[in-house]
Amino acid sequence: MTLSEVSPTPEEQLVRLGIELPQVPRPIANFVPWQRLGDVIYLAGQTCEWNGTMVYKGKVGQAVDLETAQKAARICGLNLIAALREALDGDLNRVKSCVRVGGFVHCAPDFLQVPHVINGASDLFHSVFGPDVGAHARTAVGVAQLPQGAAVEVDAIFAVA
Repeated sequence: MTLSEVSPTPEEQLVRLGIELPQVPRPIANFVPWQRLGDVIYLAGQTCEWNGTMVYKGKVGQAVDLETAQKAARICGLNLIAALREALDGDLNRVKSCVRVGGFVHCAPDFLQVPHVINGASDLFHSVFGPDVGAHARTAVGVAQLPQGAAVEVDAIFAVA
């Protein structure tokens, strides 16, 4: 039995989960979607934009509920995976580890479930890359505003071959 028979590759897992990745969002300011330094890829923050359209806007805990915010975080994660795939010339199977995830939630001052929102991205990484490779350190913070009024933004760092 081979390792791929035991654990599907990230590319196989995307197919199994029925996930189609979006186009990599292009920056609206002076930065790039990803930067590689040796065996580490730093992914710029991605909002809950899907192929050029901001899907979820507004403050979580007011205009956006927790479940919707988790969906927004998942879209951020999908954008990150799309950028990671681009950085790896289309081969997500080269991912060794999701090292760190940073989550930013545009939320009401009294919203206390910020970490639960970012689970939308964390759970996606675990599903696509598996529990070992997808496990990561994480920060989740509430903020007063995000670009274009987005409800959520997520960034990440990956170790790659």
